[in-house]
Amino acid sequence: MKKRLAIGLFTLIPTLGWAVDDAPLPADCVTKLRTQAIEAGVTGDFFDATLATVQAKPELLEKLNDQPEFKLPIWDYLASLVDEERVRDGQVMLIQYKAALEQISRTYGVDPETIVAVWGVESNYGQNTGGRDIVESLATLSCMGRRQSFFSKELVAAIKILESGDFERDLFKGSWAGAFGQTQFMPTTFLRLARDGDNDGKRNLITNAIDALASTAHFLQKAGWRSGEVWGFEVALRNATEPAVVGRRSPKDMSYWVAQGIRRVDGRPLIAGNITANTDAALLLPAGPTGPAFLLLNNFKAIYSYNASESYGLAIAHLSDRLRGATLFQTPWPTDDPGLSRAEKREIQTHLLRRGHDIGVVDGALGSRSRAAIELEQARLGHPVNGRAGQRLLEALRNSPSAQ
Repeated sequence: MKKRLAIGLFTLIPTLGWAVDDAPLPADCVTKLRTQAIEAGVTGDFFDATLATVQAKPELLEKLNDQPEFKLPIWDYLASLVDEERVRDGQVMLIQYKAALEQISRTYGVDPETIVAVWGVESNYGQNTGGRDIVESLATLSCMGRRQSFFSKELVAAIKILESGDFERDLFKGSWAGAFGQTQFMPTTFLRLARDGDNDGKRNLITNAIDALASTAHFLQKAGWRSGEVWGFEVALRNATEPAVVGRRSPKDMSYWVAQGIRRVDGRPLIAGNITANTDAALLLPAGPTGPAFLLLNNFKAIYSYNASESYGLAIAHLSDRLRGATLFQTPWPTDDPGLSRAEKREIQTHLLRRGHDIGVVDGALGSRSRAAIELEQARLGHPVNGRAGQRLLEALRNSPSAQ
């Protein structure tokens, strides 16, 4: 909720020519940022004190080239984001925060399942909020690479948040891109849309789940959420030929899709309830015409605005449905090597450790060391060497004796 943004606005940044070690921020950049901050109402002394010890982190530029919602096959992306573990934990959160969620839902008109789905995808229900210093990250990205204008505005907003006393500096930590809190707001979004959900006089999205949930609901409301409407639904195409009009940006009224022979996968008619012949819907084929197909309605736009990625939006939408008791998508993904849940990724890592690979801790996050070990095992097994872990590799490791 964050960020309208953010991740979707990032442009790939070339890293060649940048040092890899920490270094002082360029003086001319700091001077420019200081001027912008003062013009925005930050005092010069506070700006100077905030950036006094900040070092540039050039390795952050590589992160811009490695965003999973834009690089992973969608079946890999959804397999870990909407796994049974996240569904189960989300259902626990719906019970634990039932009273607060009901009040938030009444206030902002967004259903509890969607709010909790954002929470689950953004930070695994507050467990993974990020540990990077927000000012340090944003200062680096304000002075290096492209999108400096975007990040400099976020940096100024972050400093304003600190000067206002919303957070202490040692608590103000989050992602490499500057998003923070249990539902990952960017600083400018925090200033515009964060809410005090429990009326304690603070907007603490970092350690206060109720504030984070209320802020998320407010974001979606302002993004155009329509109470009582669905985000969309899975549909079946009349045949495997891709329709002429496809994509989130090409909506047609529902009568058009009816005429195309498209139907819901559960057999119900497209036009039912509050969905009329004039309701706008866009057809999304995230894996082409042979994979799952979806008609997207207005509320998907609100989810998409949280983080401009169709894969991300579909993860939120699917998780919200799963929290309501829905099953997996009925149409299988067009792959013979499906993705892995987080539990299965941890199993992969356990097999790698047993084979003597130094991958660090078993955490379900397949980082660079895990991927390097996977490549070695793929070569040993005669699999394509690409560092990707799927069901095929997992099954092979289960059936292959560990190195002694």
